[in-house]
Amino acid sequence: MMTLEEARRCAGGVLDEVGRAIVGKRDVSELVLASILARGHVLVEDYPGLAKTLMARSFASTLGLTFGRVQFTPDLLPADITGSFVYDQRRSQFDFRRGPLFANLVLGDEINRAPPKTQAALLEAMQEQQITVEDSTYQLDDPFIVIATENPIEFEGTYPLPEAQLDRFIARVTVGYPQRDEQWEILLRRIERKAEEIELRAVVDTERLLQMQRTVEEVEVDEKIGYYIVDLVEATRSHGDVDVGASPRGALATLKLARSWALLRGRDFVTPEDVKAVAVPALAHRLTLRPELWVRRVGGDEVVAAILDELPAPSARELEHQVPQPLNHERE
Repeated sequence: MMTLEEARRCAGGVLDEVGRAIVGKRDVSELVLASILARGHVLVEDYPGLAKTLMARSFASTLGLTFGRVQFTPDLLPADITGSFVYDQRRSQFDFRRGPLFANLVLGDEINRAPPKTQAALLEAMQEQQITVEDSTYQLDDPFIVIATENPIEFEGTYPLPEAQLDRFIARVTVGYPQRDEQWEILLRRIERKAEEIELRAVVDTERLLQMQRTVEEVEVDEKIGYYIVDLVEATRSHGDVDVGASPRGALATLKLARSWALLRGRDFVTPEDVKAVAVPALAHRLTLRPELWVRRVGGDEVVAAILDELPAPSARELEHQVPQPLNHERE
């Protein structure tokens, strides 16, 4: 079993290596890595040219994962991503040819450009880590992670993801524009590199990543922290601006992300600050807001942030029995 300290060091090395390609977005990279450690899928929603695709490729390289890429288009069919049976005339039989889903990390680029039938082909893979083609079921590799991207400024020829599929993503993150100095750093690195592509080394391999994911399960969660997550999710259901709030799956996503976030911070227990750090990316995309909020430009992010401000968190006195375990402690 990998210790918490070993897992934290590996995670730090991964983030440092990804930082060679992604300039100035450490917080976003931490959220993506926390999602991967929590065995979840990530939806990256932002404007073109903000390194969404580069981020997915960078994590595949640094984590030592096989990489598959799907460019979603309106004419994409389910068989184009799952694979299909092809007739072999020499042997007079059908052979199954695997699609790009048979990889450890799959990038679904501009997922909202594909029709619902193709989007739905991802559901079984994301939830059950398997695909079914005709009467045959195939298990996908472990780990299996989907990082999907969306462009929020173009709506012509797009198909908004249904709530059922949005709920499959453990987190939705945005990258955002870099600062002025960060933009110059991007240019400077390109000048010094003298090449378009940047090569990243593998910091861990597949087995080490699986061990890191198992180590996250050792992060302790106090009962009061658990009820804080429950109250947060229930508050989304009764909020005046929300038609449909987060489900128990949203609570589980918040729990798993908070445990991963605590590990990245070098702790073997979850604090209220960990929950607050991941609540917006874990819950905002799961809310169905009242239609009139679109005119006011109010989104799920603002609603969850407002709930966090209003909902009292467990105090240090209530959690004073939480005794941090040494990070080098080897659990049996």
